[in-house]
Amino acid sequence: MEERKNVYGVVLAGGVGARMGNVEKPKQFMEVGGKPILILVLEKFVVHPGFDQVLVLSPKQWMRYTEDLIRKYMPQHQAHIIVLEGGHTRNETIMNAIHYLDSQGMLDEDTVVVTHDSVRPFVTHRILEENIRAAQEFGACDTVIPASDTIVQSISHEIISDIPDRTMMYQGQTPQSFKAKKLRRVYESLTPQEKTILTDACKIFVIKGEEVRLIQGEVYNIKITYPYDLKVAEALIVSNDGQD
Repeated sequence: MEERKNVYGVVLAGGVGARMGNVEKPKQFMEVGGKPILILVLEKFVVHPGFDQVLVLSPKQWMRYTEDLIRKYMPQHQAHIIVLEGGHTRNETIMNAIHYLDSQGMLDEDTVVVTHDSVRPFVTHRILEENIRAAQEFGACDTVIPASDTIVQSISHEIISDIPDRTMMYQGQTPQSFKAKKLRRVYESLTPQEKTILTDACKIFVIKGEEVRLIQGEVYNIKITYPYDLKVAEALIVSNDGQD
């Protein structure tokens, strides 16, 4: 019997891709390089030996479609990939994944979840490996790259409020990885007001003064959000960048 690793990939495919424009299906199902973006992401996870299973969190109405894609493109990995219903928000979706692990008897204090955008297909083996290690050692980590442009803050959205020191600024990517039970405990300790200002899972820890380690990302670990990003992703696949 294969030894359990206590590490689970959690691919967040709950979005509907409104910023992609007038498209008939969520952006994670759009094709790049002849394959749906979600499949490109899953391929990176299933070839990494560090995961017990990969959980895909999907909008309810797209769960069957997601399962059909996995059956079509990855039949040999079907048993390794579980499709679950996502929540109303990103963090509720992650909590759904943790609840599933708990219901299956797979959740303990050492269980790690590596959460990743379903439209970020150029994640590397190194990034996944460093996320797993950092989450196991420190409890939480975030994948980032140094900010290359000056960051301008405007509270009014009309006038500059501040221009912070760029050397201390980073752009967030994913994965974001956590010890699952600790993440759930911290999330459940938040007030309803605190939950409304959350933009990602790492902020749950930051709000409560918990440390989050930084993992070096890659410039090409892009999130496919706008139509222009599809062209960049196609070019990356043609040039074979970000494929290892």
